[in-house]
Amino acid sequence: MTTDFPLLDAQGIRYAVQGRTLLAPVSLQLQAGDFLLLTGPSGSGKSTLLKILASLLSPTAGDIRFEHRDLISLKPEWYRQQVSYCFQTPQLFGETVYDNLALPWQIRQQKPSRDALVASLESVHLAADMLDKRVEQLSGGEKQRVGLLRNLQFLPKVLLLDEVTSALDEENKKVIQQLIRQHVQQQQLAVIWISHDASEIRHAEKVLRLVAPAQGESHESA
Repeated sequence: MTTDFPLLDAQGIRYAVQGRTLLAPVSLQLQAGDFLLLTGPSGSGKSTLLKILASLLSPTAGDIRFEHRDLISLKPEWYRQQVSYCFQTPQLFGETVYDNLALPWQIRQQKPSRDALVASLESVHLAADMLDKRVEQLSGGEKQRVGLLRNLQFLPKVLLLDEVTSALDEENKKVIQQLIRQHVQQQQLAVIWISHDASEIRHAEKVLRLVAPAQGESHESA
């Protein structure tokens, strides 16, 4: 599905702290159904860019438009349901996995069925009894998958993924990649995914490569 204007349009985004540039100017456009891999060396500002696009940081310069509307004109709570950021190391809430997966439902004053949450867990190779497991007992890979599933309970229009498979083995990485690509193809989800996976980058239709600000130009798209 295409429109006359991008779903998400970021132009000249720059970020600096105390005179030090952490993200040199970068521009990108995203349509519904786009899958964009974001790559580059440490210090090039990949996570910073995603946090700015998620409205978790304010850029030093540049403009962001969502569905042709200026970001500053949108209610943050509404925007963050449309453009959802998934951390590399997610901050889990409450006491159990159930608390985390139920949170997006509770925000919308709805109650999820346990069967639906169990099916969600099983889609990323997590057992049904994981639902009542305490968050402090989870491994790093389990936390990453629970954090991602929390973001997918109500599908956003744009999903920003910050190395969300870094703690997973190869089999489970493929499971997550397949799940996300399924949403892209079937639900027209737009995704920006930070990745260092050479195979994933090589086969990607869209790649944005960042370089460290001190090295000159901040972006090179392919």
